[in-house]
Amino acid sequence: MSDDDTLVGAVLDESREKMHKAVVHAQGDFSTVRTGRASPAMVEKLKIDYYGTPVPLQQLAGFSVPEPRLLVITPFDKGSIKAIEKAIQQSDLNINPGNDGVVIRLAIPPLTEERRKEMVKVVKHKAEEARVAIRAIRRSARHDLEGLEHDGDIAADDLERAEKELERVTHDHVAEIDKMLQHKEQELLEV
Repeated sequence: MSDDDTLVGAVLDESREKMHKAVVHAQGDFSTVRTGRASPAMVEKLKIDYYGTPVPLQQLAGFSVPEPRLLVITPFDKGSIKAIEKAIQQSDLNINPGNDGVVIRLAIPPLTEERRKEMVKVVKHKAEEARVAIRAIRRSARHDLEGLEHDGDIAADDLERAEKELERVTHDHVAEIDKMLQHKEQELLEV
């Protein structure tokens, strides 16, 4: 393998890694969008004001899903129940938490047709943001590759091969986002 190949390989590897991270990020975003089912992902990233410090809920409590529409949050520190409850009420979940002094229960109401359609729009928007991020990574990598050719580090035909590989990698990651979107849409529209 020549220096040319290692330079091109480094640019492509970095792009692959960044695109993969964009897909993983989108997956995390999708998991926060509420379907009609209970899931810890709905609340685990919620910031709780814990003695003056914003802390993600997953660091303050355990979660269980005893029924498909019930999420039970068990705080490690019973003194944080009020703060957790307040954060849930102020979030965009539109769910009123119930607390018995030991655990917080979130009864997930079934989604209305209108709310399902709103959630699909939200998910489509998040998918488009992910696609834009992936295309920005491609643009940056292409710029790096063209810079290598311009500086004489790689030949024009190496640039062409690298750009074709970059296109393939981009297409694969965008297809992954589309597949996740399709799955989430089906999940949301399922009654």
